[in-house]
Amino acid sequence: MKYLIIGLGNIGADYSGTRHNIGFDITEALVEEMGGSWKDGRFGRMADCKFRGRNIHILQPDTFMNLSGKAAKFWLKKLGVSNDRMLIITDDLNIPLGKLRLKTKGGSGGHNGLKSMEMELGNSNYPRLRVGIGSAFSKGQQVDFVLGRWSDEEINVLEDVIPRAVKGIQKFCYLPVGQVMTELNR
Repeated sequence: MKYLIIGLGNIGADYSGTRHNIGFDITEALVEEMGGSWKDGRFGRMADCKFRGRNIHILQPDTFMNLSGKAAKFWLKKLGVSNDRMLIITDDLNIPLGKLRLKTKGGSGGHNGLKSMEMELGNSNYPRLRVGIGSAFSKGQQVDFVLGRWSDEEINVLEDVIPRAVKGIQKFCYLPVGQVMTELNR
């Protein structure tokens, strides 16, 4: 069985360490945990890993957040992976910092990366792991907050969140999705 795990983020040093790049941070940790290595490929960096008899393809799109659906569409087709075996990892400011939410489908919630997925795939029926970044920003400061760097306090929270997300992603690849949702969403 094949799985495609896509961490959303923006490429370049200016975006490294920002809240919007939590998908990249989690996929970095996932590849390290699974002993994989990154290779440059079409539409981004790809790591191919084996886990419990499954082929896990992990992608960090280089299309920037707003066009990440192009990368997902290309790799789904090229690898022959169905939507239900693709997992998108993204930030969510509507979820408190430190919380994880796994859903099998749903709207974009205003997230440009998920809007791109919906547009390119023609539907919103794909699993996504939404990682709470909180909403500690003043009115009109949403973009600055999302593209801002983590505070020291937030980094302490991430030291727990990232390993939980990695374990959840691994479970997504071999357990029924409902069971994984129950574990991650509490």
